[in-house]
Amino acid sequence: MSVYPYRSACPKSIWRNLINAARNEIVFAGYTNYFLWLEHPNLAKVLKRKAQQGCKIRFLVGDPESEVTHRREEVENVPLTVSTRIRITLSEIEQLRDVPGIEARYGDEHIAMSVFRFDSEMLVTPHLAKLVGHDSPMLHLRRYQDDGLFDRFAYHASELWSNGRDAWQQP
Repeated sequence: MSVYPYRSACPKSIWRNLINAARNEIVFAGYTNYFLWLEHPNLAKVLKRKAQQGCKIRFLVGDPESEVTHRREEVENVPLTVSTRIRITLSEIEQLRDVPGIEARYGDEHIAMSVFRFDSEMLVTPHLAKLVGHDSPMLHLRRYQDDGLFDRFAYHASELWSNGRDAWQQP
């Protein structure tokens, strides 16, 4: 539907419209998902309401303690580290922990790509070498056919989710 040279070039209204329009499934498979909380005030309240209306919501984030995360921090070499950004997201979604229909998992295999699904639309960010997510390009996709680009990325996100570890599991 659209292509943006930078994730940050995608209008916030696109994100807001996709979140609000989703009825069945929302997947936030970004390694940190940190920007969501900055750019979308009251996101937790909106997601809680969506879940109460029957929308399944999943967060897949990197493990802040993993070796993959620590290596990425060395590559990015920025003051607001990857693990800190993940911990901010974990703190934000903690208030959603007991809401039926909302789940969170750790997965380190998606460090190079973020997939955000909203029913039959999707935002995909392939992360470019040494760049943080907002500096990488983004594709806005809609599902038009079986086994098209949308289904390929949906499969990718589904596999990552299947291999993820429960972020809310008690030690």
